[in-house]
Amino acid sequence: MASVYILYSNHLDSFYTGSCKDLSYRMGQHLNKDFSKSFTANADDWELFLFIDELDYTQAREIEAHIKRMKSRTYIYNLKKYPEIGNKLKTKYKV
Repeated sequence: MASVYILYSNHLDSFYTGSCKDLSYRMGQHLNKDFSKSFTANADDWELFLFIDELDYTQAREIEAHIKRMKSRTYIYNLKKYPEIGNKLKTKYKV
């Protein structure tokens, strides 16, 4: 199973959206700055803002791309405020 996740950094006042097969492992990579040139290496205060789990990996990648295409903080806040949006995405991108 895979997940889509959104991180938030107060220091950068920015969101980061990603997808992975193992969320706890991936969070560790972000927090440990395993990829020194990555966007998330620019801050130390990343927090998990939202995640959508129980996805097929292809489905997770498509939902991640959908969220990134929206380019909207409001959309990200609404994903958290209205969980039914995440459920609709799961249905829309069902494999």
